[in-house]
Amino acid sequence: MNIDSIKNGIVIDHIGAKKGMEIYEALHLKDLDCAVAIITNAKSEKMGKKDIIKIDQDINIDMEVIGFIEPNATINIVKDGKLIEKRGVQLPEKIVNLAKCQNPRCITSIEKDLDQIFTLTDKENQVYRCKYCEMNLK
Repeated sequence: MNIDSIKNGIVIDHIGAKKGMEIYEALHLKDLDCAVAIITNAKSEKMGKKDIIKIDQDINIDMEVIGFIEPNATINIVKDGKLIEKRGVQLPEKIVNLAKCQNPRCITSIEKDLDQIFTLTDKENQVYRCKYCEMNLK
C-alpha cells in the first residue's frame, strides 16, 4: 500500500490500533476541506500495530483531545515535505464534553446544557472523575 507523503501539514503518529477513527471523529476532521488519510493497523516495531492520521494542511490540533484518547501519540509538523517539529501529548488534567457521565443520578443527566467535566484523579491508571457526582469515567 502506498500513501503519499504530505508537503505541509500534520501527521498524528503512534496511535494505538483501532483508535484512529475515534481521534478522527473527536477532532471533527471530516469537516476539513483538505485531504485526510487514516492508516489503520500499520506495522510498528514499538507497538506491534498502530494507526496514523495524515492531514494535508497545517491546522490547530486540540492536543487535549488526542492526549485523552491516546496519551502516547506524537504530533509531527511537516513543512515543505520535511519534518520540522515533533511533539508529544499528555493526559489532560481536565476534559470538557469529551465523555459523558454514566451515573443516571448525575445532574448532567438532567441538565442537558451542562458541560460534562471530568478531572484526572489517577494519572498512572488514566482515571477521570466527574466534577459533579464524583463517579469515575469508564
